[in-house]
Amino acid sequence: MRVAIAGAGKVGRSIAAELTENGHEVMLVDKDPDSVRPDSIPGAQWLVADACELAVLEKADLSSCQVVIAATGDDKVNLVVSLLAKTEYGVPRVVARGNHPKNEWMFNESWGVDVAVSTPRMLSALVEEAVSVGDLVRLFTFRQGDANLVELTLPASSPYIGKRVGEVQWPEDVALVAILRDGRVIAPSSDDPIESGDELLFVAVAEAEDALQEMLSPHQF
Repeated sequence: MRVAIAGAGKVGRSIAAELTENGHEVMLVDKDPDSVRPDSIPGAQWLVADACELAVLEKADLSSCQVVIAATGDDKVNLVVSLLAKTEYGVPRVVARGNHPKNEWMFNESWGVDVAVSTPRMLSALVEEAVSVGDLVRLFTFRQGDANLVELTLPASSPYIGKRVGEVQWPEDVALVAILRDGRVIAPSSDDPIESGDELLFVAVAEAEDALQEMLSPHQF
């Protein structure tokens, strides 16, 4: 897979390092020469230029990319890059980083964004997730499909302790995607039991979240 990343700061470089290690072709674009550090990610390509300019995106060959990631610290830049990637080059998947909560409403398909990642929201969600037992915590929003990645740490009082995954009738438009237990990640099968303290990760539409919360931890609702 070919991926272009606008923004070669710490976030962009971290993403690029992981993608190259996984065998993907990565192009990093940043107009700040100080951010360009080829030695830090030997497998990546680098381009010192303004990612908001069409000529630069043409040079980066965005039309050959399966994914574009707008990861700069400037929301305006991320939105412009996303819109150009989607409308001018038809990139199938555009992921954009949101830095300021007041701008979240713009990170949607109108600006070419398929997946919006809000840094402040993710940090606050991780704090909530670390201290909450029995409360449903929204970790991530998928703009495409209007679904969320949500987490609930199962309290000992849950009526579903001891039941098997296959015995549970989840609310409509809810899917259990992983169980985190004792430092392990379990891809749930119908025979897996549900235990107290399990961190359950779901993909769910917003309208189903209250029902899921009430079902798994009614005393918290």
